[in-house]
Amino acid sequence: MKAMILEAIGSPLRPVEWPDPVPGKGELMLRVEACAVCRTDLHVCDGDLAHPKLPLVPGHEIVGIVEAVGEGISALRIGQRVGVPWLGHTCGGCSFCRNSEENLCDRPQFTGYTRDGGFATHVVADADYAFALDEQADPVALAPLLCAGLIGWRSLKKAGDGARIGIYGFGAAAHIIAQICRCQGREVYAFSRAGDDTARRFALSLGAVWAGSSDESPSVALDAAIIFAPVGALVPAALKVVRKGGRVVCGGIHMSDIPAMPYALIWGERSVASVANLTRGDAEEFFPVARQAGVKTHTTVYPLAAANRALDDLRAGRLSGAAVLTP
Repeated sequence: MKAMILEAIGSPLRPVEWPDPVPGKGELMLRVEACAVCRTDLHVCDGDLAHPKLPLVPGHEIVGIVEAVGEGISALRIGQRVGVPWLGHTCGGCSFCRNSEENLCDRPQFTGYTRDGGFATHVVADADYAFALDEQADPVALAPLLCAGLIGWRSLKKAGDGARIGIYGFGAAAHIIAQICRCQGREVYAFSRAGDDTARRFALSLGAVWAGSSDESPSVALDAAIIFAPVGALVPAALKVVRKGGRVVCGGIHMSDIPAMPYALIWGERSVASVANLTRGDAEEFFPVARQAGVKTHTTVYPLAAANRALDDLRAGRLSGAAVLTP
């Protein structure tokens, strides 16, 4: 197999050739068709998330074809197209797993962080965390749904049923959730960095009713806001634009510190919530919703060997939608 590996925090990924991985008990070995590049991959490579497995193959938005199965897995799964997300395994025994909160598992494994991921031609995955995908769909178009879509969906559920939804950071997750909001009859208010006219035009093209910079306020109070940008200073900014009783949802796995803010911003029963990982139930809900909404992912395709360039383009904000690697 070929792979791009992280050997040290802050270093570029290095191309390697290794023997094809062998699936263990309860595992599948996939031939990777596509793997999207997520901001969490940046957090892993840049050291914002501590203690990754090293050396590591990053990547956790994987679409692939099952080529081999381990003990306990039916051979009927060979040839099946599956998707592999960030949450790669849970213990099944802690209080969170027993309470249907596997996203909060005390002993989890994460694809592309604590186990090798999809910046490769082949990958091994826990069969219980590999979701069947549409055999006829474009694998490049499917890949961003495995994290940007799933985390966006969980964030939208946390935001509640309000009609006016603010979205801060109009990247991969936002462009998917905006389409779902539009299908559900909600209004999307898009917030981007000052001067980022490309992001504002992109948001309006996807049906946002308003698009401005993160230091602006729309003319109406919002029911909820979702923050996908990893910027803690956006929390008080979002609280300023939500109505009494509204909620601000932090959708990222990493965020810079939230600055001190006056109590008045959260008074009026406003609340702040975070989203941690995902559950298999999220996937069961999300993929039918995405099909019903006719979600179309906007992607920029890179060959596997150009993974460093894809990460650099994401880091620099040069992408609209999602970057996707193809072996």
